[in-house]
Amino acid sequence: MKKLLLLISIVFCPALLLAQTGSKSSNTTTMIPANDIVKNISVAPNTHTFYFFIQKTNLALTYTSRGPITVFVPVDGGFSDMPTGKFDSLAKPAHIWELTDLVAYHAIAGQLKARDIQKKINKGKGIATFTTLSGGKLFAKIDSNSNIVLIDGNGGKSTISQFDIKQNNGIVHLVNKVLVPKKKLI
Repeated sequence: MKKLLLLISIVFCPALLLAQTGSKSSNTTTMIPANDIVKNISVAPNTHTFYFFIQKTNLALTYTSRGPITVFVPVDGGFSDMPTGKFDSLAKPAHIWELTDLVAYHAIAGQLKARDIQKKINKGKGIATFTTLSGGKLFAKIDSNSNIVLIDGNGGKSTISQFDIKQNNGIVHLVNKVLVPKKKLI
């Protein structure tokens, strides 16, 4: 599976580099606002791994529901920090609950745009707390470069690299790392 992920990265990374605008705006040519979250993730050039994991769980129905829902989607390169073998392990039927928890940890009920997250951070005096669909806590802060940084239950940090990507049932924010719930999955 690691070889498949590497192959996908080699094939799609050059297209990603050409498609980047250098901006963190919500402009994207691969996600269509009229489509739902799962449909858009399935065709985006850099979200194949997360889409694969959604399909392995029963969460595809949740992510295609009327919503609204906010999903922090790790780009394919964000999975590279996973320990060797963990990717393959999560994809096995014996680990379906662990995988479901991981995928659900990337979503929050309701529509949260970047400005909403920033308001909560300001209201929380520098840190905001969100409850994910898995029931776990996810934290957000602004770093010294004015980026929104998400902090998972283990202290791992993931930066929102592209935000406010409108979907017909919510919002997608692309993040650069996988978020891991408090119990040690990875």
